[in-house]
Amino acid sequence: MTMLQKEMEKMEEERKAAKAAEEKLARFTEDFLQNHVTEEEISIVRNLVMNAVKNGKLEALVYSFPSTLCTDQGRAINNSDPNWTDTLQGKAKEFFERYQKFGKPQGYKLKAMVIDFPGGIPGDIGFFLNWAPPPA
Repeated sequence: MTMLQKEMEKMEEERKAAKAAEEKLARFTEDFLQNHVTEEEISIVRNLVMNAVKNGKLEALVYSFPSTLCTDQGRAINNSDPNWTDTLQGKAKEFFERYQKFGKPQGYKLKAMVIDFPGGIPGDIGFFLNWAPPPA
């Protein structure tokens, strides 16, 4: 096998991997924007919080999604804009509304942050639940 053949095979493998990742993101995006938060997703959040509490933590990353699914591609969240919640769509908006209805009255705090910066631009957004007691 020549170097050129090896390089061509490598390029084909990379193309297939990129196509698979693109298709996975398209399925996630469709589910994120078209469907509602499921009981399974709520159960996962509960388990994440319970495990964090068991481990003595006061905060947990409970949900993440691509910044491209915010109406401004995550800029308001990245800049700590007080109106960042206006940029939420789909399941992220629904998760925030559930937090407002159930979590906030129980004393939980929610923050959103950009959790990675591929190529220097906002990548994924993370929702963190916090249950630390207020400072004395």
